[in-house]
Amino acid sequence: MAYEIAKRIFDIVASLFAILIALPLMIVILIAIRLGSPGPAIFRQQRAGKNGAPFTLLKFRTMRTDVDPFGPSPKSGQDQRLTGIGKVLREWSLDELPQLFNILSGRMSLVGPRPLYRSQMAEWDSTQRRRLEVKPGLTGLAQICGRAELTLEEKLALDVEYVDKRSFRLDLKILCMTLGQLVGRRNIYEKRYSRKQTTRNEG
Repeated sequence: MAYEIAKRIFDIVASLFAILIALPLMIVILIAIRLGSPGPAIFRQQRAGKNGAPFTLLKFRTMRTDVDPFGPSPKSGQDQRLTGIGKVLREWSLDELPQLFNILSGRMSLVGPRPLYRSQMAEWDSTQRRRLEVKPGLTGLAQICGRAELTLEEKLALDVEYVDKRSFRLDLKILCMTLGQLVGRRNIYEKRYSRKQTTRNEG
């Protein structure tokens, strides 16, 4: 209980601070997206939150508006669906900045399993569904242990491991390691979606 309270306070303070610091950059990105291609700058999509409750995930749009938003994830920066600014945003993970507002509102946390589609819940077994016991996060254990190099099954296993081992100390470790990965820009593009399937967009 004390951990959950401390985590929420940290989420509020850290996300608010980050929003204030990143606001000028976010405004520039908004303008660049609108000037670079037709369509809204913010991409909105329903995802599964804590206990499977739906919420609207916010991201900067990185793809053209005439492509399937549920299509396979880009395999490289040369994917023709990506806009010019979209490639840059993805490679620096700047497309995730609007999720700071999801965190501030309480629908997400800084650290937790990445939010997936609600339709995917039907594919998970009882162990894998335990990832829904916590709020989805901006980053998580799977993101520092391989990110796009991992299959969905490997990511789900790490998500459940996080649920079992979660602590404030682990959250801080994940955040610090995430910053290091952002600088290195490693494991950005998905190599293989699943052991059974080869394509699917996880966001």
